[in-house]
Amino acid sequence: MSVSDYTETEGLPAKDRKPYKAWSYDVAGAKLYIPRLADGQDRWFAAALSSEKGKAPSRLAVFAEQPHHKRWEMVSVVDLDSQKLPDVALDREGYATAVAANDNKQLAADADLLRTAVLDNFTTGGTNTGSKVFAPTKGSKRQVKVHSDAATRFGDKGTSVFDEADNRFTDAYALKTADGGALVLFSHTHTQTDAVAHSGLQINPGKEDRAWLHDVPRTSIQYTFVCNDAATVPAKAEPSLLIGYTCARTDASGPPVPSWSHRA
Repeated sequence: MSVSDYTETEGLPAKDRKPYKAWSYDVAGAKLYIPRLADGQDRWFAAALSSEKGKAPSRLAVFAEQPHHKRWEMVSVVDLDSQKLPDVALDREGYATAVAANDNKQLAADADLLRTAVLDNFTTGGTNTGSKVFAPTKGSKRQVKVHSDAATRFGDKGTSVFDEADNRFTDAYALKTADGGALVLFSHTHTQTDAVAHSGLQINPGKEDRAWLHDVPRTSIQYTFVCNDAATVPAKAEPSLLIGYTCARTDASGPPVPSWSHRA
């Protein structure tokens, strides 16, 4: 996701590039959720972060130690829809409890099911899994709206369809919450394919697409998005809550219109 930001910026004309501003957070105001881990378990922790001193946290991040080089990296960051944080259970010494994010029979949904439900929100508007797994929240409603807006975006001149894509980022993280459920952080990948309805029409890429599509008109364009998601999951069979998600376009491709193909 970070690399795609650089790629997109490098494709813009110099006059359209915004000065780079490194993202930072207020260390003093960070709220850390550090799980007590057994020997041999992967080392990670979550942090609720604010980009402004004195302000309530607006992001949840996961930092994990990478076994191959023993360095810590931020592997996920989600913009929260509410500054009211999930009530993570802490022991008497202030440690959180890590629980299995997948194949956890103590939870109403695991990371794989949550990922399927999020993808369903984009691909069908939540018709299948999405509306069954999630109660309506700002995040889930926004995903459903993305789907419905795309369906009418081109009118009768084209289509815009979402689909699941190969997901390289299958790691997921979960912390026990005070109600016996869990806060689950995971990632997903989806595509959006825009296509003209018939020959003679073309899609003109926007300037933010230039890094991938080079201002060449296309008959269809497939965009790839990588996203980080956060949800609270109850212990009993009740709907989960999508409390935030953050996406970045990481690729775009598609066939040029015939006149450009011949020119190339």
